[in-house]
Amino acid sequence: MMCAVRCGCCRHSPPASICRPAWPRLRELDGNTSIQVRGQGTEFDSLREYVRGDDIRSIDWRATARAGTTMLRTWRPERDRQVVIIVDTGRTSAARVGDSTRLDASLEAALLLAALASRAGDHVHLLMYDRVTRARVSGVDGAALLPALTDAMAPVHARLVDTDWAGAFAAVRTLTTRPSLIVVLTAQDAAESARGFLGAFPDASRATTLLVGSATDDSIVQLARRRDSRIDVYLAAAAEQTISDAQVVADAVRRAGGEAIATDPDSLPPRIADRYLELKAAGRL
Repeated sequence: MMCAVRCGCCRHSPPASICRPAWPRLRELDGNTSIQVRGQGTEFDSLREYVRGDDIRSIDWRATARAGTTMLRTWRPERDRQVVIIVDTGRTSAARVGDSTRLDASLEAALLLAALASRAGDHVHLLMYDRVTRARVSGVDGAALLPALTDAMAPVHARLVDTDWAGAFAAVRTLTTRPSLIVVLTAQDAAESARGFLGAFPDASRATTLLVGSATDDSIVQLARRRDSRIDVYLAAAAEQTISDAQVVADAVRRAGGEAIATDPDSLPPRIADRYLELKAAGRL
């Protein structure tokens, strides 16, 4: 199956292979096979016979008595949930990470998540923002979603300005007020630059899950390990400080009730997609 998120707006389109592990898991969550994790966001789907390894908590004892054999309830995740994706287009999005920019990695992650969420029956909203809204997609579902996203993303580039996070999160409230998964794609590598972001961070609640994703440069970790020369030692010290600062920001995101994912550009889209599927399976979305 070719990846539904391949498009012309990104200089580095995600490989088709990263989508393949997601679709079987999505079919499992959608009830085509049984799911053994029941959460608050799951709905009763159907009954089937119990097989070894099933979660005994899902046994329907009344149906078992009627059928004369052990019957199991199956569950499916609720549909029509709201997924809001915020792509930071401020100055940190212009940083090089690997062979491309952080903005390129954010676009790939946004497109993969949007494709997966749309296929799962959820509603996707996109906001690209720095000091003002650079792109906005809302109220588009089904087959029209990905073309609308790629058309909106294509003309947008990083601006060398600090992002107005208070304005960004205020703009989110114009997209939806319903329980949501809010995914923010931005930098997490400097406490000073993250101060405005953390100050405007919305209150997490039982109904709203906040996920912060960031593409990082693997070369920083490699620099931190080198000790071959005096220059290497200085560079290693700077790299270790960068890693420490990123951890401080990630810890602050968690204290605020969010979740932080920071990884290399190739791994960021599938990591965020996997987290989405985990939240669906746990009934948190």
